[in-house]
Amino acid sequence: MKIAVTGKGGVGKTTLAGTLACILSRNYRVFAIDADPDMNLAGSLGIHTPITPISKMKDLIKDRTGAEPGSSFGEVFKMNPKISDLPESLSINYDEEGRLKLLVMGTVDKGGDGCVCPASVLLKALLRHLILKKDEIIILDMEAGIEHLGRRTAEAVDLMIIVVEPGLKSLETATRIRKLARDIGVEEVVAVINKVSSADEEAFVSTKLNEIGLNVLGSIPRDYNVVKADMEGLPLVDYPDSPALVAVEDIAENILNNPP
Repeated sequence: MKIAVTGKGGVGKTTLAGTLACILSRNYRVFAIDADPDMNLAGSLGIHTPITPISKMKDLIKDRTGAEPGSSFGEVFKMNPKISDLPESLSINYDEEGRLKLLVMGTVDKGGDGCVCPASVLLKALLRHLILKKDEIIILDMEAGIEHLGRRTAEAVDLMIIVVEPGLKSLETATRIRKLARDIGVEEVVAVINKVSSADEEAFVSTKLNEIGLNVLGSIPRDYNVVKADMEGLPLVDYPDSPALVAVEDIAENILNNPP
């Protein structure tokens, strides 16, 4: 199963992605993929060692594409580089058993590297391989907002989760993401409501989401344990009494019991 998590910046998508990955890895092998330029997924897993994103691995990019990162558009390089070994060789183990692995993709600086370059070609090829070829559960923490959808990096996912918090801006972003996701062929697009403070808030957001054709997969209450986990640099799964954790566990169960 391949799951992409997206939404407006600051809604809690990285916390959801990281926590889902931890929960699902209890019974399955999982790859957690940080495809967000902010690269905060490692922190949500409690990993704080310095990590070089794949987009900055110049020697690797040159070896696989035949060109230096930042090469000009006119320079010849491999458009289909070998990447089948990279998920295992570049991933970081979250646990001793290696049931959960983390890959940090990084991003390409548009100002210097442009849209078509060796680094972006390698990243796109790696994402395609992970989505289409790997048997493990893949959790993609995508860019905030909708920009990544235009690059078709999420076109083959089984489930796209749009994280929404109470507020019109978040709902507006969800509306745009839903449309673009459907435009590139993502069939299963659902919403998770995060940071819910009351039943009235949940009802209001649920109604708005239903109006734009988004089913609600689950709701997560506003929970100080999420803030505490962030401040202490620990994953949310380390707080077993957290109401937010219980809610994400329910969401994970819904996904497994009702696969797309």
